[in-house]
Amino acid sequence: MAGVNALRWLTLTRHGESTGNLAFQAVLGTDAEEADIPERDADIPLSDTGRAQAAGLGRWLEALPEDERPTTVITSPYLRAHDTARIALAGTSFAAPRIQVDERIRDREQGVLQGLTPRGVRTRFPEEAARLRHLGKFYHRPPGGESWADLALRLRSFYRDLQAGAPGGRALVVAHDAIIVMTRYLVEELTEEEIMRIEKEPIANASVTRWRHDGTGLAAVCYNDCAHLATAAAPPPTARR
Repeated sequence: MAGVNALRWLTLTRHGESTGNLAFQAVLGTDAEEADIPERDADIPLSDTGRAQAAGLGRWLEALPEDERPTTVITSPYLRAHDTARIALAGTSFAAPRIQVDERIRDREQGVLQGLTPRGVRTRFPEEAARLRHLGKFYHRPPGGESWADLALRLRSFYRDLQAGAPGGRALVVAHDAIIVMTRYLVEELTEEEIMRIEKEPIANASVTRWRHDGTGLAAVCYNDCAHLATAAAPPPTARR
């Protein structure tokens, strides 16, 4: 993907743990059909652990060599992502760039399946569950929602603009697990089969995924790295909000 490869450094991080993450964890292994999340998706806040993880991300940014520090910071408009970026940058001593917001890196829209557990999907929308099994996760678009392929479309647009408007060529993107997975799909030019196999590994909250331009294109540096969070008391990663 030529637009992305014009960047010198591309760093992505998932937001810190949210109260939505905790709500989904609470119903794991139960008969619940939905998680108890009162807020709309865009308004789900960080948990106490999520705020500690964001501070840990800030310490990681502070320790970066000067020529690796972000010159552009863009976040999803969702509260959990924006607060992660804000807390992280507040903990740095260097002159951090202004946080920009871009709706194209919001989380994947779930439509009528929003907030439901797998059991809830099978029980309340059996026809959609059957369509998902037939089409596969990559191409299945729930009513009112998006497929993973839909994410690729808006991310191609986002990265075209980013490479043209990222002074210094070092970008930090604070977003969601699906955005990180599909960025890897685009940057590394993976197949549906390859990215859906990778997607089975949950992206840890406040983990770091990086690519560096090696002269010919962006080369992977790390994926889903959370070593910097060792003191943040992080729970096991979760693939849901």
